[in-house]
Amino acid sequence: MAERFGSFAAFWPYYLREHAAPATRAVHVAGTWAGVLLLLAAILVGPWWLALLAPVVGYGCAWLSHLLIERNRPATFTHPAWSLLGDLRMAWLAATGRLGAELRRQGL
Repeated sequence: MAERFGSFAAFWPYYLREHAAPATRAVHVAGTWAGVLLLLAAILVGPWWLALLAPVVGYGCAWLSHLLIERNRPATFTHPAWSLLGDLRMAWLAATGRLGAELRRQGL
């Protein structure tokens, strides 16, 4: 049965534990940024169908990393909104060089 969380703050440590392998985090971050860039490209220059491709690329990378690297079930299936927020937060922390410090703060 899926864990229940009362807030994103409570979910965040669980999210990071589910992404313990550095390779999983790397694939997630790459997929998240690729999805964001595809969405921005669709909005700014088109074509519109790039917006449809954005979640396929983003979630495809994430789900494959869980299947092939982490060997666990993606949190997207039980906590879709918080999982997306976690993906975006992790990608931002990685891009700003603060992910390592956050992992240490969370005991990982």
